[in-house]
Amino acid sequence: MAESAAAPAAVRHAEEVMGTVFSFDVRGGDPVAVRAALDEAVASLHRVNEVFSTYREDSQVSRLQRGELTVEQCDPEVAEVLDLGAEAERTSDGWFSMRYGGQVDPTGIVKGWAAERAARLIGAVAGVSGVSVNGGGDVQLLGVPGPERPWRVGVADPLRPGGLAAVVSAAGADELAVATSGTAERGAHIVDPRTGRSAVTDLVAVTVVTPRLTWADCWATAAFAMGSREGLAWLESLPDVEALLITAGDEVRCTGGLARRLG
Repeated sequence: MAESAAAPAAVRHAEEVMGTVFSFDVRGGDPVAVRAALDEAVASLHRVNEVFSTYREDSQVSRLQRGELTVEQCDPEVAEVLDLGAEAERTSDGWFSMRYGGQVDPTGIVKGWAAERAARLIGAVAGVSGVSVNGGGDVQLLGVPGPERPWRVGVADPLRPGGLAAVVSAAGADELAVATSGTAERGAHIVDPRTGRSAVTDLVAVTVVTPRLTWADCWATAAFAMGSREGLAWLESLPDVEALLITAGDEVRCTGGLARRLG
C-alpha cells in the first residue's frame, strides 16, 4: 500500500452484522475502487454470518453440528476456519477451544478472522494507504491513516466505564491488531474448556496486540480463561504478541514489550 504526500481521503462505513457493528475507515485510493472493495468486504461479512452463525438453523455450521453436512460439503471457508481453530487449540494447549456442548463451534474465532479478511481485501486496492476495521471493539489495522500519523486504538477500562486503560499505537507496524476479551461488555460469556462452564478467574479483561486479528482474538480468549498468572506467562512466550491484563482487584499486568506499543 502506497502512502501519499498529502493526507489521503477517508472513506468510512458502519455495518450491523454478526450481532455487532463493523466500522470501516479507509484512507487513500480511488474512491470508486475503494467503495467497490468496501461493498465486497461488507458482503463477505454477511456471507460469513450466513455460513457460520450458530443462531441460524439453516447455516452450514448448524447443519454441520446436526450431521446434515460434512466439512467437505461446506464452503471452503469452513475448513479454513476449523483448521485455524485447531491451530489455536494446539498453541494454547486447549485453553482456546472450538468444542462446546460436545459440538464443533467456531464462534470464538470467526469474528476476528472475518474482520481481518475484510481489511486485507480493502487494503489490496491500489493507492490505499491505510485500513481500519473495527468489529465490535476488536480492530485490524493496515498501513497508516496519513503521513507521519499512525493508527491509534483506545483500550476501554473495564472498571471505569467511559475511561481508557491504555492507547495502543501502530507506529512502525505495517499491520497490527488489538482484541479484548473480558466480562465488562457481555458478562461471563467466556467458557473454561476444561469444565464447560463460565471461566472464573481473577481477570476482568485481557487485551492482546499482535499483527493478525484472527490470533489476537483467540489469544485474548485463551489467556482470560487461564487467569492472570498463567495467562501472562503464556502470552509472554508467544512471538510478536504483547498484552495488557486487568484483574478484578484493579491490578494491571503487562507483557515486557507492551510499552513500545503505547502512545
